[in-house]
Amino acid sequence: MKQIAIILFLAFNIGSAMAQQINPYPKTINVTGSAETEIIPDEIYVIVTLKEYDKKGVGKMDLEKIKSDFLGYCKSIGLPDSIVSIASYQGYNNYPWWKKRKSKDELYASISYEIKFNNSKKMDELVARLDEDATQNFVIARASHSKIADYRKQLKIQAVKAAKEKGSYLAEAIGEKLGEAVTITEPGEFNPVPYYALSQSNVSFAARDAMPESAENSVDFKNIKLRYEVQAVFALK
Repeated sequence: MKQIAIILFLAFNIGSAMAQQINPYPKTINVTGSAETEIIPDEIYVIVTLKEYDKKGVGKMDLEKIKSDFLGYCKSIGLPDSIVSIASYQGYNNYPWWKKRKSKDELYASISYEIKFNNSKKMDELVARLDEDATQNFVIARASHSKIADYRKQLKIQAVKAAKEKGSYLAEAIGEKLGEAVTITEPGEFNPVPYYALSQSNVSFAARDAMPESAENSVDFKNIKLRYEVQAVFALK
C-alpha cells in the first residue's frame, strides 16, 4: 500500500511538472492594441506619357524634339534631373527604322517619364506648360511620405503600448494583475493607398482651362491614413 502511495505521489508531481512545462501560463488575456495617424504626402509620383503627333502645316513632330521640350519645361519650374526618370519606351528603340517609311501607317513613338513631386503646386505648374498635343497621359501613380518608415515604427510602438494598457484595466476588472507578455504579433507591412481630392493635374486640359481659379487653388491631396493593430497575449497573475 505504501509503495502504491509513493508511486501515485510521484506520478502526480511528474504530471504537474509536465503540465507546467506544456503550459507555463495557465491564465492569459488576449488583447488588441491600435494606433493611427494622418500624414500629408510629400512624395507624389506622376507618370507623364508623351507621343509623336502630326502638326498641321509642319508634319510629324519628332520624339526627340518633344522630349527636349518636356525636359525644358521641367527645368523651367525648378525640377531637378534627379526626380525625373524614364519609365518606359513604346514603339521606340535606338534605331528608329520606321522614320524612313513614308506610308500613312507608320509607327508613332512614345515615352513615359516618372516624376516625383513634393507638392501639388509644382505638379500644376508643369501641367500648365505641357504640350497638349504631345501629352498622351498624365497619371498620378502613387503617393507616399519620405519618412513613412519612421511613422510606421512609432505607430507600432503606440499600438503595443495601447494593448498593454487595455490588458491592464481589463485584468483589474476581474481582480487580476497583468503579467509578462507571452506573444506579440506584429502587423503585416503594406503600402497605403491614399485617395485624392480633385486636382488640376489629374483632369483633362480642357477641364483645367474651364476650372475657376478659386477651385484650382483650393484642391489638393488628402492625407495618407496609417493604422496598425497588434495582437498581444499577456499572462495573468
